[in-house]
Amino acid sequence: MTTSAQRPDPPYRRIVAEIRARILSGDLRPGERMPSIRQIAQRWGVAVATATRVMATLRDEGLVETKVGSGTVVSARTNQKQPVGPTASPRARQADVPREALNRKHVLRTAIAIADVEGLDAVSMRRLAAEVGAGPMSLYRHVANKDELVTQMVNEAFGEPELPIPGPAGWRAKLELISRRQWELVRRHLWLPRAVSFTRPLMVPNMMAHTEWTLRALDGLGLPMATRIREALTLHALVVTAALSMADEVEAEQETGVTLDQWRLAQRKRADELLDSGRFPLLATIPEDAVSDLDGLFEYGLARHLDGFAVLVEGQTRTRS
Repeated sequence: MTTSAQRPDPPYRRIVAEIRARILSGDLRPGERMPSIRQIAQRWGVAVATATRVMATLRDEGLVETKVGSGTVVSARTNQKQPVGPTASPRARQADVPREALNRKHVLRTAIAIADVEGLDAVSMRRLAAEVGAGPMSLYRHVANKDELVTQMVNEAFGEPELPIPGPAGWRAKLELISRRQWELVRRHLWLPRAVSFTRPLMVPNMMAHTEWTLRALDGLGLPMATRIREALTLHALVVTAALSMADEVEAEQETGVTLDQWRLAQRKRADELLDSGRFPLLATIPEDAVSDLDGLFEYGLARHLDGFAVLVEGQTRTRS
């Protein structure tokens, strides 16, 4: 009969122990880039979920940190002379937070700050507790679980943009305003597009206020409510689609440590071969930054969409007349 003491550690703990030993021995130095989650999964023959848990545990212990443009690296705060236990490092690196400061807003803003730098997957109740300097159980007074945490993060984020009442004159100016405010919002919080759903929308007041504002911007045009809500969702989809591309690029840069400019440089030889072949004469004339300029792509998509919507509005006006 095997006792609990005789049971082997789960795979993620064995991998963590191996990497921890390399860090503490100085084999992996502060600032040195860590293997990616995919590389950990391949090297140790484990599932991506297990590799993700490995990285989360190392981060919770304060051994690694994520830096934009560098990916996950060995933390500069790592003490390589003293052993670091699973719970010692978070306490050692936590800023002192007065207990009265641990309120719902503080918890949400801290979770948002983690997601802004490391992505939504990096947000866990344990990680959040370490960042605010509290026990994990104390967080449950503010949020019931991670799903509720993400929902409230979305609500907190959508409360940032100011939506003027009544706003600029004319339906087009109003739709441009709210679309650009949302574009600025998702650029600040690149995790946000992945946290919202069109088919299962989050019932949170601040996000609903954006939809209500958009619907009100279309007052007096004689459009049925079904058309108005589809317009609100279409505008939101335009913002989200462009933002997802931006989020994918940031994630790729963090994962690989290769910037977009570096990636292009590595691909230049292949691109030149294809474009100089004469098979793609039109593609060869496209300016290099035309595709990668996501701000320009967003503005173009918004303008062309509103041009089309103006035709619909004009047709509705002629029908009423």
